[in-house]
Amino acid sequence: MGNSRTLGGKKIRIYIIEDHPIFRHGLIQLLNAEAGIDVCGESDNHLSGLRGVRDQKPDFVVVDISLKDSSGIELIKDIRDYFPKMPILALSMHDENIYAERVLRAGARGYLMKQEAPEIIIRAIRQIMEGKVFVSDQMAAKMLSVFAEGRTNIKGSPVDILSDRELEVFRMIGEGSSTRQIAEKLHVSIKTVENHRAHIKDKLNLQGSIELIQHATLWVQGDSVREKG
Repeated sequence: MGNSRTLGGKKIRIYIIEDHPIFRHGLIQLLNAEAGIDVCGESDNHLSGLRGVRDQKPDFVVVDISLKDSSGIELIKDIRDYFPKMPILALSMHDENIYAERVLRAGARGYLMKQEAPEIIIRAIRQIMEGKVFVSDQMAAKMLSVFAEGRTNIKGSPVDILSDRELEVFRMIGEGSSTRQIAEKLHVSIKTVENHRAHIKDKLNLQGSIELIQHATLWVQGDSVREKG
């Protein structure tokens, strides 16, 4: 705390999109207490978050990748469509081995697990504002290993072959959401969700809906265990 670095002598204006009120309010207090940083706006969903970023034109955006009405990964892509150079930090309670590379490909400049210490969040923001990428030391080592070996991405889980939207549908299936509920949350047709389900089953070599639900449920439970670990 107490770092006086600013953006050209002005405070770094940060917009936060996070749907957990307690965490969001705590993050706002943390950032506003830091010299050189000012939270200029907040939102808890995709639509108002995108509108807020467009209206406020902040210097930096913090996005939760698991919003109630959308995937934060899709929101990151939408923000980058309007502001191609916008520095974005993705926050998540999910395993970085599964999501970090995805959010960086979507356009974020950093990925941080929510259980990290407050000073790490500040360090991530400062580092990204300096034009660097921020991930954990462990994730950075894995990415460097991939680069050194000439591979194009990190292979840590069978779900790595799913698209961002397919992974979101797969996670929602594992959390117990029906096809209709998924369609309503993602603002797409039931037919679109059914197509996603079919593609997931094909890519993961699953024989039917029951096997898909079982596989997705076990994966979500495993992700929860990884978060706590």
